[in-house]
Amino acid sequence: MKKNIVLLILCFVTVIGWSQDVVTQIKGKVLNASNNVALENVHVVNLNSVIGTLTNHEGEFTIKAAVNDTLYFSYLGFKSIRVRVTNDWLKFGEIKIKMTELSIALEEVVVKPVQLTGYVEVDAKLIPIYDDHRYRIAGIGGGYEGGKSQPGAVSKVLNSIFNPADFLYNMFGKRPHQMKKLRKMKDDDEIRNLLQSKYDRETLMAVLQLEKIDIDEILNNCSYSENFIKTANDLQILDAISDCYEEYRVLNRGRE
Repeated sequence: MKKNIVLLILCFVTVIGWSQDVVTQIKGKVLNASNNVALENVHVVNLNSVIGTLTNHEGEFTIKAAVNDTLYFSYLGFKSIRVRVTNDWLKFGEIKIKMTELSIALEEVVVKPVQLTGYVEVDAKLIPIYDDHRYRIAGIGGGYEGGKSQPGAVSKVLNSIFNPADFLYNMFGKRPHQMKKLRKMKDDDEIRNLLQSKYDRETLMAVLQLEKIDIDEILNNCSYSENFIKTANDLQILDAISDCYEEYRVLNRGRE
């Protein structure tokens, strides 16, 4: 009798564990928390499987997910949120997700135009020159970037290639699971479209489980210029980190 009870419990636990790993299509609807108006074109990303989708004109979305997966919702002018997929969600079907608007106070920006005189010799000295360069060594990925703020850019590139920084080892070597998501992000069109329109690094931080300071430090150690780090959109940052990671893997096979 006791053996039968134990077998029954084991079967029950097995069924529960299996059901939590089952990937299925889940539905939801995203609304503005202040007035319950449907939000269209909200980006929804499954942080576990690294796939994305958009809400339609009625705020509805469908995405593949399993129980305990985390969905990341991002929309311009609204606070990004994370929602855990539960058994109740699968049981009751469509769930309403409410997003809160952000109060953004834009600071005054003074744009100083370049005053041209009409004389080539004079104007050539007035026009600002952005001396950011991208260095590439044959056989080593896409290259490295340096700028006028980095007078030793070439030597820094060589040092970073032949003597990889301990920081990169600690950042990449201890996060193999998160780094594997880089390729998945690059292969998903919806996620690429999302990153191309963003500059806040929020989605990258959520998927890769990194802080913004970590992302900046990775790019800095990979010899990207300060101008690139400040002005690149999130898709460009993703590609830059991905290139750096692939080069890191090649150069650190022995160390790993």
